[in-house]
Amino acid sequence: MTVELEVSEGVGTIRLSRPPMNALDVATQDRLRELAEEAGRRDDVRAVVLYGGEKVFAAGADIKEMREMDHAAMVARSKALQDSFTAIARIPKPVVAAVTGYALGGGCELALCADYRIAGDNAKLGQPEILLGLIPGAGGTQRLARLIGPSRAKDLIFTGRQVRADEALALGLVDRVVPAAEVYEQAFAWAARLAQGPAIALRAAKESVDAGLETDIDTGLTIERTWFAGLFATEDRETGMRSFVEDGPGKAKFA
Repeated sequence: MTVELEVSEGVGTIRLSRPPMNALDVATQDRLRELAEEAGRRDDVRAVVLYGGEKVFAAGADIKEMREMDHAAMVARSKALQDSFTAIARIPKPVVAAVTGYALGGGCELALCADYRIAGDNAKLGQPEILLGLIPGAGGTQRLARLIGPSRAKDLIFTGRQVRADEALALGLVDRVVPAAEVYEQAFAWAARLAQGPAIALRAAKESVDAGLETDIDTGLTIERTWFAGLFATEDRETGMRSFVEDGPGKAKFA
Protein backbone atom coordinates (compact mmCIF):
# COMPACT_ATOMS: atom_id res chain seq x y z
CA MET A 1 0.00 0.00 0.00
CA THR A 2 1.18 3.55 -0.73
CA VAL A 3 -0.47 4.92 2.42
CA GLU A 4 -0.98 3.21 5.79
CA LEU A 5 -2.78 4.06 9.01
CA GLU A 6 -0.89 3.14 12.19
CA VAL A 7 -2.50 3.66 15.61
CA SER A 8 -0.70 4.09 18.93
CA GLU A 9 -1.70 5.87 22.15
CA GLY A 10 -4.83 7.31 20.57
CA VAL A 11 -2.85 8.79 17.66
CA GLY A 12 -3.42 7.62 14.10
CA THR A 13 -0.45 8.20 11.81
CA ILE A 14 -1.38 8.40 8.14
CA ARG A 15 1.97 7.54 6.61
CA LEU A 16 2.82 8.03 2.94
CA SER A 17 5.08 5.31 1.57
CA ARG A 18 5.68 5.61 -2.16
CA PRO A 19 9.45 5.89 -2.66
CA PRO A 20 11.40 7.76 -3.62
CA MET A 21 9.39 11.01 -3.43
CA ASN A 22 5.88 10.00 -2.29
CA ALA A 23 4.40 11.19 -5.59
CA LEU A 24 0.64 11.44 -5.21
CA ASP A 25 -0.75 9.28 -7.99
CA VAL A 26 -4.43 8.43 -8.35
CA ALA A 27 -4.16 5.28 -6.22
CA THR A 28 -2.45 7.23 -3.43
CA GLN A 29 -5.07 9.97 -3.56
CA ASP A 30 -7.87 7.44 -3.26
CA ARG A 31 -6.11 5.67 -0.42
CA LEU A 32 -5.72 8.97 1.45
CA ARG A 33 -9.47 9.49 1.24
CA GLU A 34 -10.19 5.97 2.50
CA LEU A 35 -7.86 6.29 5.47
CA ALA A 36 -9.08 9.79 6.34
CA GLU A 37 -12.61 8.44 6.53
CA GLU A 38 -11.44 5.46 8.58
CA ALA A 39 -9.53 7.69 11.01
CA GLY A 40 -12.63 9.83 11.41
CA ARG A 41 -14.78 6.79 12.28
CA ARG A 42 -12.45 4.94 14.63
CA ASP A 43 -12.91 5.51 18.35
CA ASP A 44 -9.29 4.51 19.07
CA VAL A 45 -8.06 7.38 16.87
CA ARG A 46 -8.43 10.68 18.72
CA ALA A 47 -5.83 12.73 16.82
CA VAL A 48 -3.95 12.30 13.54
CA VAL A 49 -0.41 12.82 12.24
CA LEU A 50 0.25 13.16 8.48
CA TYR A 51 3.78 11.94 7.75
CA GLY A 52 5.82 11.12 4.67
CA GLY A 53 8.90 9.65 6.34
CA GLU A 54 12.28 11.01 7.36
CA LYS A 55 13.40 12.33 3.96
CA VAL A 56 10.38 13.69 2.13
CA PHE A 57 6.77 14.59 2.90
CA ALA A 58 5.42 14.50 -0.65
CA ALA A 59 7.01 16.04 -3.73
CA GLY A 60 3.70 16.52 -5.53
CA ALA A 61 1.56 14.79 -8.12
CA ASP A 62 2.76 11.94 -10.29
CA ILE A 63 3.60 14.06 -13.34
CA LYS A 64 4.12 11.06 -15.64
CA GLU A 65 0.64 9.80 -14.82
CA MET A 66 -0.91 13.25 -15.08
CA ARG A 67 0.75 13.93 -18.44
CA GLU A 68 -1.26 11.08 -19.96
CA MET A 69 -4.56 12.72 -19.00
CA ASP A 70 -6.34 14.91 -21.52
CA HIS A 71 -8.96 17.52 -20.73
CA ALA A 72 -11.83 15.04 -20.58
CA ALA A 73 -9.89 12.73 -18.26
CA MET A 74 -9.03 15.53 -15.86
CA VAL A 75 -12.59 16.86 -15.86
CA ALA A 76 -13.62 13.39 -14.74
CA ARG A 77 -10.81 13.11 -12.17
CA SER A 78 -10.47 16.61 -10.66
CA LYS A 79 -13.43 16.29 -8.27
CA ALA A 80 -12.10 13.02 -6.87
CA LEU A 81 -8.68 14.64 -6.49
CA GLN A 82 -10.11 17.50 -4.44
CA ASP A 83 -12.35 15.14 -2.46
CA SER A 84 -9.33 13.11 -1.35
CA PHE A 85 -7.71 16.16 0.19
CA THR A 86 -10.97 17.51 1.59
CA ALA A 87 -11.45 14.20 3.39
CA ILE A 88 -8.19 14.88 5.24
CA ALA A 89 -9.26 18.44 6.07
CA ARG A 90 -12.59 17.20 7.40
CA ILE A 91 -11.29 14.56 9.78
CA PRO A 92 -13.29 15.60 12.88
CA LYS A 93 -10.22 15.36 15.11
CA PRO A 94 -7.00 17.36 15.51
CA VAL A 95 -4.61 16.78 12.58
CA VAL A 96 -0.92 17.76 12.48
CA ALA A 97 1.33 17.54 9.42
CA ALA A 98 4.90 16.40 10.13
CA VAL A 99 6.82 17.87 7.18
CA THR A 100 10.33 16.80 6.27
CA GLY A 101 12.09 17.55 2.99
CA TYR A 102 9.93 18.47 0.03
CA ALA A 103 6.26 19.37 0.36
CA LEU A 104 5.55 20.65 -3.14
CA GLY A 105 2.41 20.93 -5.23
CA GLY A 106 0.04 18.28 -3.97
CA GLY A 107 2.37 17.68 -1.04
CA CYS A 108 2.01 21.28 0.07
CA GLU A 109 -1.74 21.08 -0.50
CA LEU A 110 -1.86 17.97 1.70
CA ALA A 111 -0.03 19.79 4.50
CA LEU A 112 -2.52 22.66 4.16
CA CYS A 113 -5.31 20.23 5.08
CA ALA A 114 -3.87 19.81 8.59
CA ASP A 115 -4.84 21.96 11.57
CA TYR A 116 -1.17 22.50 12.51
CA ARG A 117 2.11 22.06 10.65
CA ILE A 118 5.48 21.13 12.19
CA ALA A 119 8.33 21.36 9.68
CA GLY A 120 11.87 20.11 9.77
CA ASP A 121 14.69 22.58 9.21
CA ASN A 122 15.28 20.78 5.90
CA ALA A 123 11.74 21.38 4.62
CA LYS A 124 10.97 23.09 1.32
CA LEU A 125 7.39 24.01 0.50
CA GLY A 126 5.75 25.50 -2.55
CA GLN A 127 3.11 25.39 -5.27
CA PRO A 128 5.13 24.99 -8.49
CA GLU A 129 2.19 24.08 -10.74
CA ILE A 130 2.54 27.33 -12.70
CA LEU A 131 5.87 26.03 -14.03
CA LEU A 132 3.89 23.23 -15.70
CA GLY A 133 1.40 25.64 -17.20
CA LEU A 134 -1.14 24.76 -14.51
CA ILE A 135 -2.52 26.03 -11.20
CA PRO A 136 -2.93 24.10 -7.94
CA GLY A 137 -5.88 21.76 -8.29
CA ALA A 138 -6.19 20.04 -4.91
CA GLY A 139 -7.24 23.07 -2.90
CA GLY A 140 -4.06 25.14 -3.02
CA THR A 141 -5.58 28.34 -4.40
CA GLN A 142 -8.21 28.27 -1.66
CA ARG A 143 -6.54 26.87 1.48
CA LEU A 144 -3.23 28.68 0.95
CA ALA A 145 -4.93 32.07 0.53
CA ARG A 146 -7.02 31.48 3.64
CA LEU A 147 -3.96 30.48 5.65
CA ILE A 148 -1.38 33.13 4.68
CA GLY A 149 -3.48 35.77 2.93
CA PRO A 150 -4.16 36.37 -0.76
CA SER A 151 -1.07 38.46 -1.59
CA ARG A 152 1.41 36.00 -0.13
CA ALA A 153 -0.47 33.08 -1.66
CA LYS A 154 -0.41 34.72 -5.08
CA ASP A 155 3.33 35.28 -4.81
CA LEU A 156 3.93 31.57 -4.22
CA ILE A 157 1.39 30.44 -6.82
CA PHE A 158 2.35 32.98 -9.53
CA THR A 159 6.10 32.35 -9.24
CA GLY A 160 6.07 28.66 -8.36
CA ARG A 161 9.00 29.30 -6.06
CA GLN A 162 9.98 27.05 -3.17
CA VAL A 163 10.39 28.43 0.35
CA ARG A 164 12.65 27.02 3.02
CA ALA A 165 11.43 26.27 6.51
CA ASP A 166 12.41 29.62 8.01
CA GLU A 167 10.54 31.61 5.37
CA ALA A 168 7.57 29.24 5.57
CA LEU A 169 7.44 29.97 9.30
CA ALA A 170 7.59 33.73 8.72
CA LEU A 171 4.79 33.47 6.15
CA GLY A 172 2.59 31.42 8.49
CA LEU A 173 2.73 28.46 6.12
CA VAL A 174 4.09 26.29 8.94
CA ASP A 175 3.63 26.74 12.69
CA ARG A 176 6.86 25.38 14.13
CA VAL A 177 10.33 24.52 12.79
CA VAL A 178 12.41 21.85 14.52
CA PRO A 179 15.47 19.75 13.64
CA ALA A 180 14.51 17.33 10.86
CA ALA A 181 15.23 14.30 13.04
CA GLU A 182 12.67 15.50 15.61
CA VAL A 183 9.74 16.26 13.30
CA TYR A 184 7.73 13.08 13.78
CA GLU A 185 8.48 12.89 17.51
CA GLN A 186 7.24 16.40 18.11
CA ALA A 187 4.20 15.98 15.85
CA PHE A 188 3.28 12.77 17.66
CA ALA A 189 3.66 14.52 21.03
CA TRP A 190 1.35 17.34 19.87
CA ALA A 191 -1.25 14.82 18.73
CA ALA A 192 -0.88 12.58 21.80
CA ARG A 193 -1.51 15.49 24.16
CA LEU A 194 -4.74 16.36 22.34
CA ALA A 195 -5.72 12.68 22.18
CA GLN A 196 -6.12 12.89 25.96
CA GLY A 197 -8.55 15.80 25.67
CA PRO A 198 -12.35 15.97 25.38
CA ALA A 199 -13.06 14.48 21.97
CA ILE A 200 -16.45 16.09 21.36
CA ALA A 201 -15.28 19.54 22.46
CA LEU A 202 -12.24 19.28 20.19
CA ARG A 203 -14.50 18.34 17.30
CA ALA A 204 -16.77 21.26 18.14
CA ALA A 205 -13.83 23.66 18.24
CA LYS A 206 -12.47 22.45 14.88
CA GLU A 207 -15.82 22.53 13.11
CA SER A 208 -16.70 25.94 14.56
CA VAL A 209 -13.45 27.50 13.35
CA ASP A 210 -13.47 25.82 9.94
CA ALA A 211 -17.15 26.36 9.18
CA GLY A 212 -17.03 29.91 10.53
CA LEU A 213 -14.23 30.84 8.15
CA GLU A 214 -16.47 29.91 5.23
CA THR A 215 -19.30 32.25 6.15
CA ASP A 216 -20.19 35.65 7.62
CA ILE A 217 -19.57 36.53 11.28
CA ASP A 218 -23.21 36.25 12.36
CA THR A 219 -23.57 32.76 10.90
CA GLY A 220 -20.25 31.83 12.43
CA LEU A 221 -21.43 32.98 15.84
CA THR A 222 -24.57 30.87 15.40
CA ILE A 223 -22.42 27.82 14.65
CA GLU A 224 -20.33 28.53 17.75
CA ARG A 225 -23.37 29.11 19.97
CA THR A 226 -25.02 25.88 18.82
CA TRP A 227 -21.92 23.80 19.55
CA PHE A 228 -21.26 25.61 22.84
CA ALA A 229 -24.76 24.92 24.18
CA GLY A 230 -24.71 21.36 22.87
CA LEU A 231 -21.57 20.54 24.83
CA PHE A 232 -23.54 21.02 28.05
CA ALA A 233 -25.20 17.69 27.26
CA THR A 234 -21.89 15.78 27.21
CA GLU A 235 -20.14 13.72 29.84
CA ASP A 236 -16.87 15.48 29.03
CA ARG A 237 -18.36 18.82 30.09
CA GLU A 238 -19.43 17.31 33.40
CA THR A 239 -16.00 15.73 33.90
CA GLY A 240 -14.18 18.95 33.10
CA MET A 241 -16.27 21.19 35.34
CA ARG A 242 -16.32 18.74 38.24
CA SER A 243 -12.55 18.40 38.08
CA PHE A 244 -12.12 22.18 37.97
CA VAL A 245 -14.25 22.69 41.09
CA GLU A 246 -12.78 19.76 43.04
CA ASP A 247 -9.13 19.67 41.91
CA GLY A 248 -8.39 22.98 40.19
CA PRO A 249 -7.86 23.88 36.52
CA GLY A 250 -6.19 21.63 33.97
CA LYS A 251 -6.41 18.33 35.85
CA ALA A 252 -9.43 16.68 34.22
CA LYS A 253 -8.98 13.20 32.75
CA PHE A 254 -11.32 12.56 29.86
CA ALA A 255 -12.44 9.11 28.72
